Amino acid sequence: MAQSIKSKSAESGSRIGVIDLLAHDTKRDEVLLVMNEPRPWEDSDERLHELQERFNAYASFLLDGEFAESHSELAHKRVRIEVRCAHMPDARAIELLGMIHDQLAFQDIKMEVVVKDAAL
Repeated sequence: MAQSIKSKSAESGSRIGVIDLLAHDTKRDEVLLVMNEPRPWEDSDERLHELQERFNAYASFLLDGEFAESHSELAHKRVRIEVRCAHMPDARAIELLGMIHDQLAFQDIKMEVVVKDAAL
């Protein structure tokens, strides 16, 4: 069960810099940051750049001290970023997500992609 700590959302425009949800997953005893991706994947350079910038913002929040300062009670817990997609990412997005996963692993940050495809 996750306890919600902070939630932000942006329904339109750029989502860079928006952390959709920050919670303590008490079952796993991990900090959970959720990144919602409700739009279909467009196979565009702009969309991939936006995704990369969103991850940069999440990583910066975690690694540059802002997270530890605002949530000191959770600062020493393991962290997981969960990307919740409404649609299956296309091949280029999957490739980028794989590279991001590997880079985050160097910082001991887990990353998971969850796809809720209405067609299934």
